[in-house]
Order: sequence, then structure tokens, then C-alpha cells
Amino acid sequence: MPQYWLMKSEPDEYGWDHLVAEDEGTWDGVKNAQASNNMKAMKKGDQAFFYHSRQGLDVVGIMEISEEHSPDVSTDPERWVVVKVKPVRKLAKPVPLKEMKQNPELKDLAIIRQSRLSVAPVTQAEWDAILAMSEA
Repeated sequence: MPQYWLMKSEPDEYGWDHLVAEDEGTWDGVKNAQASNNMKAMKKGDQAFFYHSRQGLDVVGIMEISEEHSPDVSTDPERWVVVKVKPVRKLAKPVPLKEMKQNPELKDLAIIRQSRLSVAPVTQAEWDAILAMSEA
């Protein structure tokens, strides 16, 4: 059974359009122990929301984990990891953080409880709620 995730990136540094242009991207530069551990738990085929942080503050698309973790040679490969991701689809409409915070179904969503966490798990119920919001 696939797991679900939310992964944040600043759109001016690496946004949804960058990933789509590459067709497969390397999610690197994560230097937070909890976020890195989440990446280590990812399995090929897991799904992840692509979240634009700083500018936008919204979920904009769905990605699939295409390659499980390996050392992040761009930083400290002994400590940090990367995963490969492929775009699945852009959401019909972005789901803003402000709206997620107002949805009682998302009160325990990791990015609401731990706003600085850049890679976080998402439950099936949270995944479904965000998808419904994107189609409303």
C-alpha cells in the first residue's frame, strides 16, 4: 500500500514547472533530521504533494517517488539523502495553506503542526481532503 507525503520547495528555486520540464527530479538539499528520516521511509511508487513554500504557500501538484533514497552528494552524504520524483499531475486548482488551516479534517496535518518541516507524511484521510479541496 503506497504511503503519502507532502514535500515543500521554494518555487523560484525549484518549482512545479521545473520538475515538469525535467520529467524526473532529484529532491535534494534537505538538512533536517526529521525530514531526512521521512525521505528514508519513502518507497518507490509512493505519492507526494508538491507544495510551493514562501511564495504561493499552496499545494500545486502530485509527484511519485521514482527512486528511493540515496546519499545527498551535494551536502553531507554521510548524513543527508535524496529521492527521485516524477510529476504525476498538476492539481485542478492550488490548495492554499490558509484554506488547509481552516479545514477541520486537516487539523493534525504535519505542515500545520510543524510549519518548518519540509518533508512530511500525509494520512490517507488528509490526502483525500486536500484532493477534494483542489477539485472544489
